[in-house]
Amino acid sequence: MDFFPCMLVLQVQRKQMNEDFLDLSKMFNAVKSLVRVPSVDPKYKIALLASKQDRCLVDLLHAWQDGKLPVQISSVISNHDRVGNTHVMRFLERHEIPYHYLSKSKEKNVEDEILGLVEDTDFLVLARYVQVLYGNFLKRYGKDVINIHHGLLPSFKGGNPSRQAGSVFQFPNSVLSFLCFYAFEAGVKLIGATNHFVTEELDGGPIIEQMVERVSHKDNLLSFIQKSENLEKRCLMKAIKSYCELRVLPYQHNRTVVF
Repeated sequence: MDFFPCMLVLQVQRKQMNEDFLDLSKMFNAVKSLVRVPSVDPKYKIALLASKQDRCLVDLLHAWQDGKLPVQISSVISNHDRVGNTHVMRFLERHEIPYHYLSKSKEKNVEDEILGLVEDTDFLVLARYVQVLYGNFLKRYGKDVINIHHGLLPSFKGGNPSRQAGSVFQFPNSVLSFLCFYAFEAGVKLIGATNHFVTEELDGGPIIEQMVERVSHKDNLLSFIQKSENLEKRCLMKAIKSYCELRVLPYQHNRTVVF
């Protein structure tokens, strides 16, 4: 009997599966019913949004190239104008993935432009995209948006610890490096990263994945930054895989079950 459920699934028509699970979901007042069969259904189509920092974007592109990311990447959208002869641009050209640079100005609405580019996607991934997507955009898009951010300042008081750090040292090219310096100087023992759904509440959407790593006096600033960056990449990758495998179940206002 161990294999009986699998035999049943193989014999049921794909359309019938949708109807059966929809009936089941209504019995439990579920918000929606979603069935996916990896060997039959097409991969999720996504767009990656990224700013200047490449680490999460590059990690996702290489994982996709190696078959480790179960999605189809339709495009990369950025508010940073990358020059042609860079690793990212050469990669995208080689794989024929469009790159869209959308500059921000008073004369145009960037969110309207993004919506025009992502209409046929299943969800969006913010791979270190540092521009806020507002509630109107989220309502008009109507699908899930996944974001990653670091967790370096869990125990600091005050409204703007980053500014306090800036009075000591400047990191013009990396916000993460900027914050790492302050956390490093404060002697924190744990650093982390959080993946969550994007909602109108800034960085307050339902959490999909979190990871932490211990740091100590043995770390220097460089190793501290490297650990933080690696956490972000690992956390984002795991969250996307869990989402694609339907292991993320939102419920109530701001909670998830991830199995």
